[in-house]
Amino acid sequence: MRTQLEKFDRFKALHSGEQAFVMPNPWDAGSTRILDALGFDALATTSAGYAFSAGKRDSFAGLGREEILENAAAIVAATDLPVSADLEDGFGASPQACGDTIALACDIGLVGGSIEDATGDETAPIYGLSEATDRVAAAVEAAKGRPFLLTARAENFLWGRPDLDDTIRRLQAFCDVGADVLYAPGLPDLDAIRTVCNAVDKPVNVVMGLQGPTYSVEELSKVGVKRISVGGSMARAALGALRRAALEVRETGTFSYAADGYPGAELAQLMEQGKAPDRQ
Repeated sequence: MRTQLEKFDRFKALHSGEQAFVMPNPWDAGSTRILDALGFDALATTSAGYAFSAGKRDSFAGLGREEILENAAAIVAATDLPVSADLEDGFGASPQACGDTIALACDIGLVGGSIEDATGDETAPIYGLSEATDRVAAAVEAAKGRPFLLTARAENFLWGRPDLDDTIRRLQAFCDVGADVLYAPGLPDLDAIRTVCNAVDKPVNVVMGLQGPTYSVEELSKVGVKRISVGGSMARAALGALRRAALEVRETGTFSYAADGYPGAELAQLMEQGKAPDRQ
C-alpha cells in the first residue's frame, strides 16, 4: 500500500499533465473498489452521492462533518489511489471551522479536499469576497506542511449568480492566499471554462454531468482544464438504473434488467475478502 505522502505526491503530479485527468466520485467503499479496478488515477468523494445512499438530501443542514469524514475514511480504506474530498463549506462559517475540517481530513488519510464559498442560506447564498478569502486562507494554513492539496470553490453559478467576472475575482483571490486548485462548478459553456483557465495560474477543476452541456476530456484539455470530476452524477446514474429495473418489474412483470447487471463473480473479486471479526 502507498503511504499518504506517496499518494499526495502522485496526486499533485497529476495536475501538471498535458491532458486533464478524470477523478470520478464514488459514494461508498463498494463503488470505490469498482472505480479503482477500472484504472482511474485518483478518486474524490461526493457529498451528494453519500447523501443519496444514506436517504438524505444533499444540503448543508442535513449533512454533518462527522458522517462526511466517516464516509471519506471508508473510501480511503477501500483503495490505494489518492482520494480528495468534497468538504462542502468546511462545516462552519468561521475560518477556524474550515481549518479544523482540513486538519481532520488530512488525519484520516485524504490527500486533498475542497472548501466552497456558499453559505447554505438562500437569502444570502455566497460569502462576501473578504470573508470567503479568509476562510480559504485558514484552510491553506491548516494544510501547510501536510500532504494535502487544497481546492477552493467559487459557487456563484450553482446559486443563481451567473457572474463570471465575480467568479474569476474570487478564484484569483483564493489563488493569492495559497489554494492549490481552483474550481467554479456550473460554468455555462466551453468559452466560460476557457476564460477561467486563462485568468488564473493554478490548475482548474471542472465538473461534468452536474448541469448544462458536457464536453470530452480532449475538449476540456484544449481549453486548459487540468482535472475533471463528476460530482454526484455517477451515483445518480446508478440510482437511475435501479429505478428503471424496478419500473420494469412493477409495470411489465419482467426481469430483463438483470442481463445488464455487473456480474456477481466479478463483484465478489473486487470486494473485501476478509472474514468478519465475529466469524470463526
